[in-house]
Order: sequence, then C-alpha cells, then structure tokens
Amino acid sequence: AASNSRVFVDPSYEYALPEGSEIPRLVAKKGGSSGEEMVYVGSEDILSYLDATYAVDGSSGSSAAAAAATSADGDIKQQIIDAALQVGSYLPGILRAGRGASVCPAASASSSVPVPRPTKPLILYSYEGNQFCRLVREVLTELDLPYELRSAGKGSPRRAEMAEMTGGSSQCPYLIDDNTGTAMFESADIIRYLYKTYALWTPPAELLESASAAVTPLLKPVYKVLAPLQAGSNREDKREYEAEIAKATAEIEQETNANAVVVYVYELSPFC
Repeated sequence: AASNSRVFVDPSYEYALPEGSEIPRLVAKKGGSSGEEMVYVGSEDILSYLDATYAVDGSSGSSAAAAAATSADGDIKQQIIDAALQVGSYLPGILRAGRGASVCPAASASSSVPVPRPTKPLILYSYEGNQFCRLVREVLTELDLPYELRSAGKGSPRRAEMAEMTGGSSQCPYLIDDNTGTAMFESADIIRYLYKTYALWTPPAELLESASAAVTPLLKPVYKVLAPLQAGSNREDKREYEAEIAKATAEIEQETNANAVVVYVYELSPFC
C-alpha cells in the first residue's frame, strides 16, 4: 500500500485502513480464522509475532539474523563478504529509486476515467532476493492491486504446490489472476499483462530500455566484484584459486561422466 493508495484515500474501498494507520501492518486471527483479530504495526513487532508463532526452534526471522551476526564475530573476512553481498542486495533499490513507492497516474484513484479493478485479489508466488519477483511486486503496488503473496523460497512446501499446479515448474514469479482465468511465469510477461488489464495506459518501454542501457554499463564493474563473492570464489592467492578451479573441474568431469543428468546451482542466483 503506497501513500496514495486507495487504502488511505478512499474510505469506501474494501481494504481501506483507519485514518492515521501506519505500515507495515499485520492483521492476524488469534486461534484461527474465527478468532479475535490482532493488529501488529512496525517491522519489529511483526517479526517478533512471526518468530513466536511460526518459528519451530526460535532460530528464524530476526532471531536467526541476530544469531548469524553473533557467529560471524571474529571472522573479519566473512563479515566483509557478507557486507558486500548485502550491498549487492540494496543495488536494485538504489537503481530503481522511487519505483513501487506510489500509485502511478495510470491507476490512480483520483483519475477522472474509471480504472479497471479486480474483484478478487491476485495471487503471487514470490521470494525475497529474486529481483524479477521484486519487479512484479513494484508494479502491483504502482497499480494499487490487492494481492495474496505466497512466499516460495527454496525449501518451502509451496514449491511442491506450484509444481503440482504448473506441471512441474516452481519458477518464481508466478502470477494467478482468477478474475480473468490467467496464470503465468516471467516477470516481463506478468508486468505487460498487469498494465494491459488494470491500467489506463502502459509506460513507454523505449524510455525504460534507454535508461537501462545507460545504467547497466556503469554497474558492470560492481557486479564483476560481487559475482565471485556470490558464487563463493573469493581467494586472494591466485595459485590457490586456480588449484581449486582445477580440482572442481576434475570433480565435475567425474560426476558428469557417472550420471545422466547433473545440475549445478548456487544459492544467490535467481536463475537457479
């Protein structure tokens, strides 16, 4: 909900919030769907509630972050690597400053022309750390569309749920729109569909492509440094690094010769 969203400016809106409401805001039913509504405001209170309610051993969410920070003490090199990766995670927000921060004129409640609205919330399978999922969430905010977010990170049972629906794929983002009977992968296709269905017009793609073409070359040196860190290749000693590469190559050849199919992945790659 952006600051100019219908939840703040239209009291008759189905999902309107009381005047003066703050976000993030979590509404939970105590003891199940028929229980008393509990409202948590602010990231700290929300994380505390989620940890206390859903963490199996108290080691997830904010607790896990604190534990990770403690275990990293004394390992300066690892802290530097972690900091570099964290900076990399903020780059999309820096480069896309302002995106997803407000409802765009093509879907604004103040428009003199009626804006198409869904009668049922959309459903988005997504996970944090995937920049393509981020693009879709930005547009859902810019078009002021209500949607149900189903987190489907690695290891989530929703991956199997997705595979069953899609015939085997658990790729994110994955959008379901029961209003039109539409279900689709690929962020570019989803964004194109959302603007075509729920906006008065579509932003000029040529302008966005020109901006991307100008910014991307400037970032290549940054990504050149971050990519090896993300992949775990950060040896300072060149000979040691080359020896590890030779060893890994030999292991790969052995594995691929012994198995019909071998898939290699690394944690921070959205494509994996």
